[in-house]
Parts: sequence; C-alpha cells; structure tokens
Amino acid sequence: MERPAWAPPGIDLSMPSVSRIYDYYLGGSHNFEVDREAARKAMEFMPGLPKIMQANRAFMRRAVHHAVAEGVTQFLDIGSGIPTFGNVHEVAQQASPEAAVVYVDHDPVAVAHSRAVLEGTERTAALAADLRKPRDILGSSEVASVLDLDRPVALLLVAVLHFVEDAYDPYAAVAELRDALAPGSLVVLSHASYEGIPVPPEQAGRTVGVYKDIRNPLIMRSRDEIARFFEGYDMVEPGLVPMPHWRPDTAPEEEDPYSFSGYAGVGRKR
Repeated sequence: MERPAWAPPGIDLSMPSVSRIYDYYLGGSHNFEVDREAARKAMEFMPGLPKIMQANRAFMRRAVHHAVAEGVTQFLDIGSGIPTFGNVHEVAQQASPEAAVVYVDHDPVAVAHSRAVLEGTERTAALAADLRKPRDILGSSEVASVLDLDRPVALLLVAVLHFVEDAYDPYAAVAELRDALAPGSLVVLSHASYEGIPVPPEQAGRTVGVYKDIRNPLIMRSRDEIARFFEGYDMVEPGLVPMPHWRPDTAPEEEDPYSFSGYAGVGRKR
C-alpha cells in the first residue's frame, strides 16, 4: 500500500488503529482501508457505532463549555485521537481566548496530525504518550510549557479508558493523574458499557470480538466499575449518566438509541 503524505514514516499500514477507526466513524479522511475494513466488520453487529462516537464528541464539547463556565481554562486531553471539526482547543478557545490545551495520544498518526493542525495556535501542544504511563505525560516538556498544574485543569478521558485492560490497572493511572492536579480540577470521562446498547449483549459482544482480533481489546465495564474512576472527585450534576442525558442541548428523546450506550460524567477534585 502506498503511504499517504500525511502518514508518518515507520507506522504499520497493515494493522488497524483505534484512533483511525474512530476517525472513520466520524467521517474523517485520516484512515486506511485496513481501518475501514475493521470498522465495517464491527458495524455488522452494531450499525449505530458512528452514533455512539458522535454522542461522545457532543458530550465532550458540552463538558468543555461547562469547564470554561466554571473558570477552568486548562485542558489535558488524553486519548485525544485525530483532530476533527469542533475539537477541544477550538471549543475552549472560542469560549475563552486564554484557554490552553495539551493533546495526548499514543498513535503516531493522531499526534502528527494534531501537531499539523495546531501549528501557529498559541497555548496548545500535542504529545506522544500513553495513558498507562502517567509520569511520562505529567513530566513532559509539552505539559510544562502549556499547563500550570498548580491551577485547576480539566482532565479529559473521553472514550479511552475502555481500551485499557484491567491488567494495566487503569484505576491507578487515573488516580495518579488526579493526585497531580490542583483542587478544583475536573475529570471529564466517558466509557463503553453493555448497559444501554440497543442490541442483545451477545450481539454487542461480537463487536467487542472485532477489537480483540485487531489487538485493541474493548473492555466493557459496568456503571459501578466506571464510577470507581471518579474516586476523589465530587460528581457534577446530573452524575454518571448516558451521554445524551449529560446537560443536553436538545431533548434526549430525539437522540438515536445507540447514543445511550455507555456512560459519561464530570467530577470536580475535592
């Protein structure tokens, strides 16, 4: 396969990537045929997957607006993926010109494209790092140059923790990030779950199997398991809810049934 001009050298064009599959669901163009093939296979069992991703993005934008309204104008977006229209820095800096954003992802395509999009944009940076290694993120020059960790930060963990297996102890990673943030900081989190999916669990499980086959296991956690990520935070109303129910702009009953798959919430550090 010929390497597109936007693809960094050294990446494996034969292996699907979660961030590029996500880009495909959102209608983006920074994905390969191998990503589209995996996405189409997953959609055979859950055809509403793009609706779930759209609901995630809409929740993220509402949460960013909430953060700015609460006076939090620094954002650490981990598992940020490939930039698309209405990304964090666009939403945040439109609401507050002083907003600062650091994007973090371990996919080289996502990081390279983020850096290209951010070129010339003040108070932003993109970092290649892994959620499973919080110290690499917190100790990076990108975070040091853009964010002031002595002031409140909004930590975004949108649609990323369900790709971290229990063996890597995602709860410890989230706690380490929390402990590095100032009181008053926010965590913005969404997570996949079998709860709320409008198909039988065994059918949804076949989609989970597609992700396992591409060596990116999708870990479906219960509401109680997801709530554990908010330890040390006070939940912001309305709590941990399906995405369309978190401070909606439009009537939730107008949303696609797939949009209610999984949970989303915002917490404020005590």
